[in-house]
Amino acid sequence: MGERSNSRYLGVILTRKSKIFLSISILTVLSWFLIFFSTNPNRVLDYISVSESTDVPLIIIKNSNTSPQNNAISPNPQNREGAQTEGPTYENRGGTKTESSVNQNRAKTLRCIQKVSPSPRPLKVFMYDMSPEFHFGLLGWKPERNDVVWPDIRVNVPHHPGGLNLQHSVEYWLTLDLLFSELPEDSRSSRAAIRVKNSSEADVVFVPFFSSMSYNRFSKVNQKQKKSQDKELQDNVVKYVTSQKEWKISGGKDHVIMAHHPNSMSTARHKLYPAMFVVADFGRYSPHVANIDKDIVAPYKHLVPSYVNDTSGFDGRPILLYFQGAIYRKAVSTLLAYVT
Repeated sequence: MGERSNSRYLGVILTRKSKIFLSISILTVLSWFLIFFSTNPNRVLDYISVSESTDVPLIIIKNSNTSPQNNAISPNPQNREGAQTEGPTYENRGGTKTESSVNQNRAKTLRCIQKVSPSPRPLKVFMYDMSPEFHFGLLGWKPERNDVVWPDIRVNVPHHPGGLNLQHSVEYWLTLDLLFSELPEDSRSSRAAIRVKNSSEADVVFVPFFSSMSYNRFSKVNQKQKKSQDKELQDNVVKYVTSQKEWKISGGKDHVIMAHHPNSMSTARHKLYPAMFVVADFGRYSPHVANIDKDIVAPYKHLVPSYVNDTSGFDGRPILLYFQGAIYRKAVSTLLAYVT
């Protein structure tokens, strides 16, 4: 009796194992079939590049019902406009397709035709009319009247103090460039960015706060102060920007804020982090505040004197300097110590 019960028990176990194995095998085979069908080349988005120059790039989506031989589209711009050109005819022999059927298949495959403008339009920038204390007032400029926000750059451009402040002066030059774009004699069509008065027409919103200049000049706390002037300006910038309708509409994602000095915007950056920061690097920022996915890395202003009338070519420059590694601010590099 014991031997029979054991044999029945073993038979039940073997039967269960065989069923499980058979089920797994069937699922494996079905999954492979699904993978093969999903990777059908006729369903893949193809980009067709042409050898001749054209301003009309084509994006072709293949139809699963068409054959690969019928997916080529002539890059001739006249054909895209519907003009007929001479070409080979196809006879309907043995299931071959006529010219009309080929044209029908071509019409099915074409999903998107987009023209690229030969001269890209300038970036439209809406700049806040913030108080001079946030921008040129930090350079010592004072308006003649209380209702004046910007200097008359046709008469006098506020002077930049220079020195070490120049390396983070991108805020100064960007703001001036937007102001110059408003002059009637300026050629707006040749500019990369122009200022617009209506925020609904703008691509981005520019915050004219000279944060690097604010840090360099007013970050120290005097004995009579509880908070530095730089921190007060940062707090006021946060209050001003977050109260604007443009910030509330986009949540700040279309705003451009300059924080080129690594220590600038030390408190405001954590409250305005959805915006696009103009930075020198990401050395002193947490990844959620500043990162390469949303922010702009602007170079330092060129401070080293250039050679005058230097005509040497590539072959005349035998030394190549390549810098790699982490950023250690305030530290003297080995190369600089060696050169000096």
